[in-house]
Amino acid sequence: MVAKYFSHVETWVFDLDNTLYPPSANLFGQMDLRFSNYVQRLTGLEADAALRLCHDYWDSYGSTLMGLIEHHDVDPHHFLADVHDIDISHLAEDERLTDALRGLKGRKIVYTNGSENHAKRVLAKRGLTQQFDAVYGVEHAQFAAKPTEGAFARVFTMDGLDTTKAAMIEDEARNLRVPHALGMRTVHVHRPKSNDDFVHHHSDDLTDFLSQVVR
Repeated sequence: MVAKYFSHVETWVFDLDNTLYPPSANLFGQMDLRFSNYVQRLTGLEADAALRLCHDYWDSYGSTLMGLIEHHDVDPHHFLADVHDIDISHLAEDERLTDALRGLKGRKIVYTNGSENHAKRVLAKRGLTQQFDAVYGVEHAQFAAKPTEGAFARVFTMDGLDTTKAAMIEDEARNLRVPHALGMRTVHVHRPKSNDDFVHHHSDDLTDFLSQVVR
């Protein structure tokens, strides 16, 4: 049974985007456009080149924001407010996911490479606000992003997290490498499956997976 692998877990750490809502919601489609528009205004690049630069920074730094800070001295608060100014009206409450989260024993926190405000907006729209004890955005990591070790260290230290008694649930497999090294149980929620050795469990349905854990 899956549940036996989580009997020691006292804190559950959840990513937000494409984890606590389905990828079909396509919020990143909106954010990619805002990323590109922001970089166009900043650099004068054409749309395609600006989007490529966004993705290059994401590959190199873990987030577009860190690349923009490093190379363009952007105000991170201004950037985050701009790119997260998206329409989330199509997100719906999810009673099955709410019930599954409610059944988990221990603390539950959200840790996202997005902003705290973005996370709280999404959680509210999904009806999940009351299920989490804390919400951490990229600003809590001094704008360093997962998967960098420093980002995890800042957030986990702030939270007082004991990583040997915690689990990390993410849609980005690369963001599970550090948690695995820190002794956390790792869950990759994505399609297709990751074959990385730092991924302990995989599912393409978070609610179904959590329902197995709480049996």
